[in-house]
Amino acid sequence: MRLATAANEAYTASLAVSELLGCKQCGGGRGRTRKASGLDHERLKLEAVERVEIIFELGIRIPRPLGHGPSRFIPEKEILQVGSEDAQMHTLFADSFAALGRLDNITLVMVFHPQYLESFLKTQHYLLQMDGPLPLHYRHYIGIMGLLKAEEHSWSLAELVHAVVLLTHYHSLASFTFGCGISPEIHCDGGHTFRPPSVSNYCFCDITNGNHSVDEMQVNSAGNVSVSDSFFEVEALMEKMRQLQECRDEEEASQEEMASRFEIEKRESMFVFSSDDEEATPARDVSRHFEDTSYGYKDFSRHGMHVPTFRVQDYCWEDHGYSLVNRLYPDVGQLIDEKFHIAYNLTYNTMAMHKDVDTSMLRRAIWNYIHCMFGIRYDDYDYGEINQLLDRSFKVYIKTVVCTPEKVTKRMYDSFWRQFKHSEKVHVNLLLIEARMQAELLYALRAITRYMT
Repeated sequence: MRLATAANEAYTASLAVSELLGCKQCGGGRGRTRKASGLDHERLKLEAVERVEIIFELGIRIPRPLGHGPSRFIPEKEILQVGSEDAQMHTLFADSFAALGRLDNITLVMVFHPQYLESFLKTQHYLLQMDGPLPLHYRHYIGIMGLLKAEEHSWSLAELVHAVVLLTHYHSLASFTFGCGISPEIHCDGGHTFRPPSVSNYCFCDITNGNHSVDEMQVNSAGNVSVSDSFFEVEALMEKMRQLQECRDEEEASQEEMASRFEIEKRESMFVFSSDDEEATPARDVSRHFEDTSYGYKDFSRHGMHVPTFRVQDYCWEDHGYSLVNRLYPDVGQLIDEKFHIAYNLTYNTMAMHKDVDTSMLRRAIWNYIHCMFGIRYDDYDYGEINQLLDRSFKVYIKTVVCTPEKVTKRMYDSFWRQFKHSEKVHVNLLLIEARMQAELLYALRAITRYMT
């Protein structure tokens, strides 16, 4: 009993200092829900150290984070810090902390975009905790979707919609997790180590957060690409956007031509592959959860196989999917719709070092390219713009994140938009996961609609 109590006290104390207070000297700590005075910090630090010393004397191993911050791709020092004057974010962080006892890594990366984060957390909380057709324990372990039959134990339409929304939510969340290189949480495999740190060159927050010394954290940011090359990439992209806008204003392609360009883009997406990369995260053995271990992503359009195009004009989220979800699972349709709109319309009117830029053309190209990979076509969109705005390295990253997220590597993350900020790359991932979720929902909800009619 004494061992367990002491271990719990020490672990709780160390997390409390690193999570809630941060270090006055280095700004350490993962969540900045409030700033403590220097005296409060020193007092709590001494209390925690005393408890940790007890643990060391008893020979108990304490887990500490293995990585350097919430993302393997984004330097910890560049993760957005929330100012003490931002009361809204403090409330959001407090609620998240109260639910889990810590600020999880996904939240700490999504906080680059607070408006989206708030919508995401509201939706996730509603899906998992609030009233709904499915029991709470079903919601946390939905791996197989029922076939809807008129039998005693079959799922109702409301239960099926709830399950579909949960599945698409977690599919898209997996894409964000791998796409942003989210580090495993401390309690997960690969998220902690029991190796005792050397305390000579560390502040206390470094110890509790698993940070290394300054020398160990030096990163060669130059890479193999010069700053000037990256600068010209941004300039070239902006010039393409300007030229495409001029072409739009001068003439509009015919419906036949736009349909042909869609088919070309859909076929070309088959040949966008992510190469094998030694940096890929080692896959965990999940075969015990599947009867068919060969199950996985397959290209929507394959040689010798014709799959009808899904025309948004025939079945879309705004006119069909939203109303069906809201009717069978009240309020969640509104939450999902809000999240879609925030991700799609989110802009700070910046591109790398440029300000006052209209990025709507670029955002639409990304969204529609993802839907194109799933065979979904917008009749009013010219798919010729995609090849103009999205280069091959970006397409490789997009397809990998959306289709096989477990294969995403830091090299892929670094290879596109090399002059853009990390917050902009996180924004890209928000577009990717919401476009993926909407594409999956459209297919599932259209099938349910057909069953109902």
